[in-house]
Amino acid sequence: MRFLLLAAAMLLAVGAKRAPSPLDGIAEAYVHLSLEAGEREPGYVDAYYGPDDWAAEAKAKPRAVADLRTEAARLSRELTAVAPGRLSAEDRQRRQFLLAQLKAAETRLAMMAGVKFAFVDEAQGLFGIRPTLNPLAAYDPIVAKVAALVPGEGPLWQRVDAWQNRFVIPADRLEPVMRASIAECRARSAAHIAMPQQERFELELVKGKSWSGYNWYKGDAHSLIQVNTDLPVRIDRAVDLGCHEGYPGHHLLNMLLERNLARARGWVEFTVYPLFSPQSFIAEGSANAGIELAFPGAERAAFEAKTLYPIAGLDPATAKDYDQLLTLLHQLAGARMTIAADYLDGKIDRNKALDLIQAYQLVSRERAEQSLRFTEQYRSYVINYGLGQDMVTRDLDRSGADAAARWKRMEQIISQPFLPTELRR
Repeated sequence: MRFLLLAAAMLLAVGAKRAPSPLDGIAEAYVHLSLEAGEREPGYVDAYYGPDDWAAEAKAKPRAVADLRTEAARLSRELTAVAPGRLSAEDRQRRQFLLAQLKAAETRLAMMAGVKFAFVDEAQGLFGIRPTLNPLAAYDPIVAKVAALVPGEGPLWQRVDAWQNRFVIPADRLEPVMRASIAECRARSAAHIAMPQQERFELELVKGKSWSGYNWYKGDAHSLIQVNTDLPVRIDRAVDLGCHEGYPGHHLLNMLLERNLARARGWVEFTVYPLFSPQSFIAEGSANAGIELAFPGAERAAFEAKTLYPIAGLDPATAKDYDQLLTLLHQLAGARMTIAADYLDGKIDRNKALDLIQAYQLVSRERAEQSLRFTEQYRSYVINYGLGQDMVTRDLDRSGADAAARWKRMEQIISQPFLPTELRR
């Protein structure tokens, strides 16, 4: 009864007008479960904008991990017992989403309790997709193409790193470059997807992180976008981060989910975002695929040369060559998963992992260290970037070459309870 009363109150709070659903009580219990799991593992909850007293209750009296595991299993059983035939089409979609999110919660809570999973099993349990890992030798032909593009003496990673360092944004120009980039990413996204009128973000430069950029969604169409400056930031990261963390990436996705699902439909489960869940596969994959969607073909290099290079004080004539290198380097993204899997599964030690990152990601030792620190902290989460991008991009490609159709499909992916298994192959 408590869940039904609170669910009804939540519907009133968000302004949704609909009949109660058999899923409302389970959805609310899932939110409480997620918030309490977040108290047991810092960083588990990436965003929350539901009732303040629910967060306060979770903070004051979080259940033990063992009890949370029992609760997650109970909710999964209860949800499985809800016959799809008695649900509306929308609730059937909602049910599938909650089942996948609860599976991820069970997996992560097991990890909190000390259970060890093989990399691919962990990825399947957390993100709802089983990655295919290519042998590193499969990337040798791409490495050879990079070597031909960047000739010279010394290790290839060193030559590539030296070339890329020509494109570092001076520290005193980083913020204006980032703001110009985000503004363009926003304009290109807003031309196709309507946004809440009150939407806004803050930009902050930070240090001491294992990631290069992060979006902290605050609710009410408001985000904090952070850019890590531990290492020099190169010009290509401006568009990457502007799209990925902002538009049509995390900021836009979270705004649409809040507006369309949490508020318009009163689906309380979308007031919380557990980081280790299928939601992240869609979020990271669409955020990366959104870069090419917003800047197709040669448009990115043209925008950078015309707008960003002058702000950064760099030579616009070099933009096209740099873009060619970046295209090849992206094709090495899958090597990151293979190296992460071998390292986390104990097949290689830390030094060997660093050597392989340098050899197949073509980065300095400093950047290899940062990349491996991310893997150590977030583990199989790394699949969400390269594999997520490839799967979302292939899905968008099935819409054809028409820009409007591709943007329409992107809006469907980032504004609905979408699962990785629903991406068109």
